[in-house]
Amino acid sequence: MNLYAKLCERAELDKPLRVGLIGAGKFGSMYLAQVPRTPGVHLAGIADLSPNTAYRNLKLVGWAPEQYGASSLDAAIKTGATHVTDDWRALVVHEGIEIVIECTGDASAAVEHCLAAFRNGKDVINVTVEADAFCGPILARRARSAGVIYSLAYG
Repeated sequence: MNLYAKLCERAELDKPLRVGLIGAGKFGSMYLAQVPRTPGVHLAGIADLSPNTAYRNLKLVGWAPEQYGASSLDAAIKTGATHVTDDWRALVVHEGIEIVIECTGDASAAVEHCLAAFRNGKDVINVTVEADAFCGPILARRARSAGVIYSLAYG
């Protein structure tokens, strides 16, 4: 069974994969463009140092404002909308977030985000390849120790 089939199954069960995205710039926007076309995924939260950048990029890739107007992560999870914040820590500690996608492009910040996500039992997809180039084996070991998945994004 492939990933797409598993996501379709989650959609049918109304149990979407709840995602938190850190970084809504260039690479984050590429992901944002795909979310509405991907079944079984709920982007519950976006953390960016500049929420206005996240709002601008959401609009740029075609999201309607009501899709990202949730006032909190709890509200986002309850309604299926998306919450935008500048607090990445809120994403990695929230019990409703299952997986964190790290898209900042800042190697030091990415390592910090990954380690915090692991400590909070979150799987991580790391788009910031510089962080993996510097610390990939250590991040992989830390993820294994925490019983979570650590993966790079390919394609």
